[in-house]
Amino acid sequence: MGYYYRNNIHPYTECLRRQESLEKYSGIIDLKVIYPEGYDIEGFLQNIAFRESNRCFLCYEERLKSTALYAKKGKFDFFSTTLLYSKFQKHEMLRSLGESIGKSIGVPFYYADFRKGWKEGVEESKRIGLYRQQYCGCIYSEKERYLG
Repeated sequence: MGYYYRNNIHPYTECLRRQESLEKYSGIIDLKVIYPEGYDIEGFLQNIAFRESNRCFLCYEERLKSTALYAKKGKFDFFSTTLLYSKFQKHEMLRSLGESIGKSIGVPFYYADFRKGWKEGVEESKRIGLYRQQYCGCIYSEKERYLG
């Protein structure tokens, strides 16, 4: 079961492109995905404003907490994140936050280093014509991507 967290992705058109790509891929592998309604970019920005130097931690925390709450509601055995696939993400921070959130919410966090298949995953995504995002998702990472 998948869960698409969208509140950090800017601009909204990027959010939609990523969702369309997930819909295509989930159809190929027969994966059910929860797509919550809404798009709370304002809430994301309010949480990050004046704390930009800590934005990844705050973003991870919100994403993992949201995922864990859905996992608890759905009575899942574990929760995890696709961020663990990226060689650009902060794995130790993700692991620590995931484990802490899992304990506080009551659903264990599943950690695995999925980066081992990164190159093969990139090749496969290109082969099947999936959209490949060019930045993490937030407005700050978009700026870094395009302005250097």
